Amino acid sequence: MNARTPVQNSVRNSAQALLFKAAGAALLVALAGCNVGPKYQRASMPAPPAYKESQPGSPEAQATGWKQANPQDTMLRGKWWEIFGDSELNQLEESLLINDQNLKQYFQNYMAARAVVRSEHASLFPSLTAGPSYSREGTGSGSTAKLESSSGSTSTELAGSVSWEPDLWGSVRNTLRADQNAAQVSAADLANETLSEQSSLAQYYFELRGEDALQQVYDNTAASYKQYLELTKTLRQSGIDTDEDVAEAETNLRSAEASAVAVGITRAQYEHAIALLLGKPASSFSMPVRPLDAKLPYIPTGVPSQLLERRPDIAAAERTMAEANAYIGVQKAAYYPTISLSGSAGTQSSDITQLLGWPARFWSLGASASETLLDWGQRKANVQNYQAQYNADVASYRQTVLTAFKEVEDYLVSCRMLSEQIQKQQLAVDSAQRYQDIATTRYKSGVDTYLNVLTAQNTLLTNRQSLATLQMNQMVSAVELIAALGGGWDTSQLPTVSEVTKKP
Repeated sequence: MNARTPVQNSVRNSAQALLFKAAGAALLVALAGCNVGPKYQRASMPAPPAYKESQPGSPEAQATGWKQANPQDTMLRGKWWEIFGDSELNQLEESLLINDQNLKQYFQNYMAARAVVRSEHASLFPSLTAGPSYSREGTGSGSTAKLESSSGSTSTELAGSVSWEPDLWGSVRNTLRADQNAAQVSAADLANETLSEQSSLAQYYFELRGEDALQQVYDNTAASYKQYLELTKTLRQSGIDTDEDVAEAETNLRSAEASAVAVGITRAQYEHAIALLLGKPASSFSMPVRPLDAKLPYIPTGVPSQLLERRPDIAAAERTMAEANAYIGVQKAAYYPTISLSGSAGTQSSDITQLLGWPARFWSLGASASETLLDWGQRKANVQNYQAQYNADVASYRQTVLTAFKEVEDYLVSCRMLSEQIQKQQLAVDSAQRYQDIATTRYKSGVDTYLNVLTAQNTLLTNRQSLATLQMNQMVSAVELIAALGGGWDTSQLPTVSEVTKKP
């Protein structure tokens, strides 16, 4: 190979310097490049100063612990279910966090979203490829087309290349930002699903215990009715009662026993639902019978403005807005030219022993630019599409917030009214018990017929059923209120942009 002249070397060095300067300038422009997308601002959503249904009302409401919410209220944190003071519920909730299959699915969705972020983050940097190659060339002769070794030649090459498209207008950065926001949405969805599963478990638990309480009511009632049946049989033998009285007493007993069977069906279904949440086969899971004895705890509510930071579904809706905003920037970047930088270097020689020598080396640097001159409105339509999507996400965010306010108000009034209703229903049970006692005394003394006792029995049973159902509904409403308040979650638990970009 001929040696280069000083003039050739000077020209080559000047060309190299010029290309490196151009690449460096492009790098600086990219690092401090423009971002043609709109700056994201969280949509405003005014909140009322206080929850309407948390205001103190009647003396009964005050006696149950309800008071006006204020910013100084201690908010629920972490394991919110511990507020009920039920060790069995605590164990079930801990098991759910480990074994619930829906949570595992949402967690893997979050991991996949983070992988997308890391993949897009790599697009900010140049890509590098390298590889050896070997070739042999020759001419053929005759029908067998054999290679003639005398005219053949070989070539061995070791080369690498680098290519990069600087993010001058923020297309890659906005795509990355959208992916980061999407990963945060996925994290918020995971938190929301966790809260939903935890809430469902607590509701099923209290509903199951409520069925146990109903079962106890029916069992006690059936035992009492058996005594009345024996009493009517005795009185019939003495000529005081008739066969009709005995039949009525027996009908009452069998009806109570049938109702007790129906309670068992409902209880079994709640038990199966709990097994599903715990990731266990319903066939191998059971819970011991224990009537509901929980009391409504005081639930700190805070003020409505705090709800914007405490509900994971609101956080997901807000991050979805940010994601849509970033995609507007991606589409706007399409209006501007793209620049690509590339370079390659290596060694090539027909003699492998000379492959690493200076004469065998080669290099190249290049740059190209492209700009769409006519697209018949496609880019404009794309921008309008994502702007409309962003506006739709803003409306969805505000609707989510309004729904959250509504749910809190719903469950606040439910808990408060149920507390008052339970107190009044307990008075009704006490009155019904006195009614039955009086009717029984008069029946035994022969003043009244068994029909009066039958009426008193049915009245007492109905009121006991109502009381047990109200107590169960109260605990379920308390769980729903806690879930509506966001449980123990707040936005400080949402992973940051840096966290979703890092490798797990």
